[in-house]
Amino acid sequence: MKHAAKRASYQAIKADVLQRIRDNIWPPGTLLPGEIELAEEFQCARATVNRAMRELADEGVIDRKRKSGTRVKTAPTRQAKFTIPLIRLEIENAGKNYRYAMVHRQKQTAPRWLCGRLALHSAAQVLHLQCIHYADESPFQYEARWINLSAVPKAESESFEKIGPNEWLINHVPFTEAELTFSAKSATKDIAAMMSLSEGASLLTAERTTWLSDAPVTYAQLYFHQSYKMTTRI
Repeated sequence: MKHAAKRASYQAIKADVLQRIRDNIWPPGTLLPGEIELAEEFQCARATVNRAMRELADEGVIDRKRKSGTRVKTAPTRQAKFTIPLIRLEIENAGKNYRYAMVHRQKQTAPRWLCGRLALHSAAQVLHLQCIHYADESPFQYEARWINLSAVPKAESESFEKIGPNEWLINHVPFTEAELTFSAKSATKDIAAMMSLSEGASLLTAERTTWLSDAPVTYAQLYFHQSYKMTTRI
């Protein structure tokens, strides 16, 4: 009895196409065979080829256009994926003991500057939080955060005494869009006191805003200790 040939999986097709590109069989700019032709070559369904090519396009390896076909990109791009880091894990992964302390918690009407920044109405209610994250009992990060209570109403009943607001939000609220800005700022008298630094000391600062669909979720100002170093890979 003759057995049917095993059909290629989309992973195998993807790996084969990548290898041909790397071996310069299909150099940058090459117009690739169509899905029907590739399906015949790999003895699989057209949908299987489509999935493999879709992933390669998402990864920035090829460029797919309905009328002009699929080409190998001349300058492959990488798609950045944004993941909000947990300061607790950063500290623990560095082999240090983590401790968290709440400094201030207050429900309030959003200040005018925050209404302008997040497009909130003038009567919007927010939860304002200030906290410090420690590494081996030394201040590592000062966090000032405002949570939009219309987007995250359950935050109002959370004390945030045992868990930081960033970690709580990651565990409870998804986000669809984020904006992150880095800058160097001089420590004010209050921030310098909380971070055990001299007033005017230079600090790496991050401002982060997240949204869920069109609703702003939170705005945070993060001040890192002078020893902080950030590394990222794309």
